[in-house]
Amino acid sequence: MTRVPVTPDTHHLAVIDMQVVFADPASGWATPGFAEILPRVRELVAALAPQVTFTRFVAPAAPEGAWRQYYAEWPFALQPPDAPLYDLVPGFPPAAAVAPTVTATTFSKWGPDLAAAVGSRTLLLAGVSTDCCVLSTALAAADAGVPVQVVADACAGVDAASHAAALHVMGLYAPLVEVVDTAVLVTGAAG
Repeated sequence: MTRVPVTPDTHHLAVIDMQVVFADPASGWATPGFAEILPRVRELVAALAPQVTFTRFVAPAAPEGAWRQYYAEWPFALQPPDAPLYDLVPGFPPAAAVAPTVTATTFSKWGPDLAAAVGSRTLLLAGVSTDCCVLSTALAAADAGVPVQVVADACAGVDAASHAAALHVMGLYAPLVEVVDTAVLVTGAAG
């Protein structure tokens, strides 16, 4: 595999939904593999600071359209955006404390705020879940003409098969979307 030079000058990292609601094994939305990817996500945050944006998925105050049925199936999630289950998990590097956060009631986090943060850089994606919010964000950004790299081993899905299937689908969008692993990323410290 080709090693990809990744620096804050060339890439902007979006950390997708690394929240308590997806980390807590007791949550209805627990993502297996969350704990496994957390060290790699933290390393990426440290390497790409200050070019990092965190995202949060939150419930709308009043679900509309198809979201009404969605939240009928997941009523535990109908909580305000500042509810503890929607907090980012603790323990990111200090630079993360000042990183911007995009909060959305949609699976895709691509929109004007993330677009402004990315600018002309490549969008690097890590987080959860591969088969939902990561996938939705990657495809929306690619449709907008932004080069996207999804860090496969810094993402987790609802299960291994769904994770692999989502990576496969995103790989079909090449060259707009590239699926990479942390082993092929060259960050400032990794040379």
